[in-house]
Amino acid sequence: MGAEKTDATSKGEFSDVSDHDGGESFQAPPRHTLQRKLKNRHIAMISIGGVIGTGLFVGTANSLANGGPIGLLLGYMIMGSIVYSVMITLGEMIAFLPIPGGHIKLAERFVDPAFSFAMGWNYWYNWTIVSRLLTFVIVPAELSAAALLMNYWNKTVNDSVWVIMCLVVVLTINMLGAGAYGEAEFVFASIKVITITGLIILGIVIDLGGGPDHDRIGFRYWKNPGPFVQYNGIQGAKGRFLGFWAVLTQAAFSFIGTEIVAIAAGEAKNPRRTLPKAIRRVYIRILLFYIGGTLVIGLLVPSNNPFLKLNTGTAESPFVIAIQTAGIKSLPSIINACLLTSAWSASSSDLYTASRAIYGLAASGNAPKCFLKTTRSGLPYVAVLFCAAFSLLAFMAVSKGAGTVFSWFSNMTAVAGLMTWFGISVTYLRFYKGMQVQGIDRKTLPYYTNLQPYAAWWGVIATITVCFFSGWSVFLEGNWSTATFVTNYILLITWPIMYVGARFYYGAKPVAAEDMDFKSDLAEIAADTYDEPPPKNKMEAFWQWLM
Repeated sequence: MGAEKTDATSKGEFSDVSDHDGGESFQAPPRHTLQRKLKNRHIAMISIGGVIGTGLFVGTANSLANGGPIGLLLGYMIMGSIVYSVMITLGEMIAFLPIPGGHIKLAERFVDPAFSFAMGWNYWYNWTIVSRLLTFVIVPAELSAAALLMNYWNKTVNDSVWVIMCLVVVLTINMLGAGAYGEAEFVFASIKVITITGLIILGIVIDLGGGPDHDRIGFRYWKNPGPFVQYNGIQGAKGRFLGFWAVLTQAAFSFIGTEIVAIAAGEAKNPRRTLPKAIRRVYIRILLFYIGGTLVIGLLVPSNNPFLKLNTGTAESPFVIAIQTAGIKSLPSIINACLLTSAWSASSSDLYTASRAIYGLAASGNAPKCFLKTTRSGLPYVAVLFCAAFSLLAFMAVSKGAGTVFSWFSNMTAVAGLMTWFGISVTYLRFYKGMQVQGIDRKTLPYYTNLQPYAAWWGVIATITVCFFSGWSVFLEGNWSTATFVTNYILLITWPIMYVGARFYYGAKPVAAEDMDFKSDLAEIAADTYDEPPPKNKMEAFWQWLM
């Protein structure tokens, strides 16, 4: 990605930013107790594969059924462009200010406290729940998906058993601290990266006739049943467009969590070296895993396959369906086991992110101060236990049907995540304006790109547009669903309500560009920045490049 730049110089060269108005430097007294325990390889794997979860492995089933192979591919390509824009937007800010609370704290600095309040609580219930309205989101979604995957082997065991098992694993990992979470994610993410890469290669082999049945599929399913699906039986271009648009919300759910590196920045070692490298690799995840994966899925499975619909109560990944059809007997169970570790991994990341989000809210004065309590090793145990309690909503999968609950969760998560990306993009536009007004050269930042501010504007416009039309299907004749309407629009409604209410409560105006704080925390960040030791041999050089 030639438009991106990374400052590879020593930490002393960041002085252009902190001293731009005459050499004055300010360092606020330390008050955060999170500790930097996440290593380079942890951040690298978290950014590449940490939140590759059931959205890609299982959620693509509904998308293929709704949009067809071309609709599926186009939906993921467009959403991928939005994600890339948001990530380079976030990367420029978070590589410069890798502070606890991530983009939530940055919104307080560069927009206003009310915007940080709305953005922070939206982000929190994106990863946990707004309990009063029973709006279900990511942690329960991944645990429900784990129940879905376990049903593949055994449909007689109550789903609550699988939910409890997954919850114990996730809570144990998070209660052991950031270091243990990083190690677990390194292993889990490695499994996911190897799995999706292997599935794409296997899919190409099967498509070309290399399976046991030697059936060369090619582009057969692009011709019959066709490249697009006539959504809800609506004929013509209108039906095909609606089928494609139906993919976007689910595609957003698959990408949600890409911004987790911002939350992890406050606990990352050598953040000004680690974070730019992680941001630069976002496009690899988008192109290889998501675009490559959806392309292969569209080649291998016809859009009218009855096993693609999640509301049947059980679900099979499109990859598993393709492998079964090709006549490979033992591999589907192995793949499903890998997908189960993916659900555990994504759930672990979700709980980590939710706990750090509410920690950031408390640090900004937008949540009770009890969430700032940490152990000596830097674990925000109150925040972790509080957020874990909401994971019990995954038991909804037991009584309502795991497939239906997963669809509810994914709708909620997609809209809340899109609103988070909207907030990040708005925050960056204010950050960009502040840099201009205060005469700070962006080329002195640890990471920058020449695509700004256009990428941020694309993030603002695209995310709010997809959110606004996310629940359009309920307005089709005879297609009204109160549950679908609520899960698609309640979070879009609560954002402006929270923002306006916080504006009145705080009585604070938006931060003027000339008053934006580009100095606080810089001395501490610079002290945590160091040059990596040179590799001793070719193997170490390769590992350093890879991680």
